[in-house]
Amino acid sequence: MKTFFATAAAGATALALLSASPALAETLRIAGNFPVEHSSSVAMERFADAVAKKTGGEVEIANFPAMQLGGAKENVDQVRSGVVFGTWIGSAYLSRTVPELEAVSLPFAYPDRETAFRVIDGPAGDLLEEKLAERGFVPLGWMELGSRNVTNNERAIETVEDFEGLKIRLQPNETHLATFRAIGASPVSMGISEVYSALQQGVLDGQENPYSIIASRNFDEVQSHLSDSGHFFDYIVLVANKRKFDALSEEHKAAIREAADEAIEWQRGKAAEEDEASKQALIDAGMTFTPISDETRAALRERSQPVIGELKDRIGADLIDMVLKEASAQ
Repeated sequence: MKTFFATAAAGATALALLSASPALAETLRIAGNFPVEHSSSVAMERFADAVAKKTGGEVEIANFPAMQLGGAKENVDQVRSGVVFGTWIGSAYLSRTVPELEAVSLPFAYPDRETAFRVIDGPAGDLLEEKLAERGFVPLGWMELGSRNVTNNERAIETVEDFEGLKIRLQPNETHLATFRAIGASPVSMGISEVYSALQQGVLDGQENPYSIIASRNFDEVQSHLSDSGHFFDYIVLVANKRKFDALSEEHKAAIREAADEAIEWQRGKAAEEDEASKQALIDAGMTFTPISDETRAALRERSQPVIGELKDRIGADLIDMVLKEASAQ
């Protein structure tokens, strides 16, 4: 009899523990394709910890960085269909679904990161959030991917003519591709996972990315020349499936937004620190750094102006004019 009651008591205790177990927490999966050590991936771990604390363990974030759930295109499709809750991704990869995002990827528009964030945190960003929502996404914030700079194996970039004919890998963003055609290069849209081998095999002459990505992807091993072209400033957007987000309680939604704000603020500061450090690491690794002169930058900006006109025709002038006005404000 004693054994029976002891067994029953143990079973009741186990059932009570199971009922209180975090295993019953709601788990939200978020996919990413940045390396584990990238500041955005580290920020997402901070985000996960904060969500767990703010919800008392009722909501858990399961992050899958480094293309564990597929590449950028797959991640966008997974979020849109609801297979995963969200993704943190270079905004260019969402531009084919939400073409208005190209308005904040204008060539040579931002002199510094402060200007870029003033634009995305202002009315233009509000309008883009509406456009994302119309396509089934809830934006939770904008991190820094950074100013994009060209590397190549052919020659130092000193004049506009030095871009002539270079086969350079770009993201699948029509404004990016059109800009490089306008300055005389031969842009190639390609997934990031294929770039290293394409550079190694000579299929590509070069690529363009923020310094931190060039360093974390080890492109210095297969590239010799580095510039500070800063032709675009790129954002990383954290987005969730709208249907899944709207199904959460108001308390949980508020906790997620608050945790996202905190993680994004941390990432922006960290990315700024890493930018200069990554540039120096690339130079120390043996890349030849050639700064772009003010005259060459002005010539590149002039060459790319028709791209802005074409974009106005494609997505409308109001948003682009809003971005340009805010970017030029003092």
